[in-house]
Amino acid sequence: MGHVLTLPALVRVRRRLGRQKKTVVFTNGTFDILHRGHVEYLAAARCMGDALIVGLNSDASIRRIKGKGRPINPARDRAAVLTALACVDYVCMFTADTPLAMIRRLIPDVLVKGADWKTTQIVGRELVEAHGGVVRTIRLTPGRSTTGVIARVLRN
Repeated sequence: MGHVLTLPALVRVRRRLGRQKKTVVFTNGTFDILHRGHVEYLAAARCMGDALIVGLNSDASIRRIKGKGRPINPARDRAAVLTALACVDYVCMFTADTPLAMIRRLIPDVLVKGADWKTTQIVGRELVEAHGGVVRTIRLTPGRSTTGVIARVLRN
């Protein structure tokens, strides 16, 4: 079971993992209404290293990005569900619209986003690559999205 940490605590963990020569993978998102696509994505990300850190958008951040009706689930609930997944080692909330400040502090070895993102558009790419890390994309599970889940619920 994973852990929800503050950024200062996570920075200490990251340093320890680095000293142990562990490969740290970072991804981020809202992870609202966790579904099969999320689980498959996170499991694939975890396979790219020894520890998976998930940067989780705060509720206010999601409202700014996705609109007034989101998130459906509050941050504490989203974090609790994520840490219950075997593939997630650490979750850390961020309040900005992007996780750049978190990535700057953690400098992961592998930065991961869904394949719906062009590599050149991934926030933190240049920083991670400048420190010798790699940026990867993961193919998304077709037909699985939070927007789709919400639409099905509203239709029914």
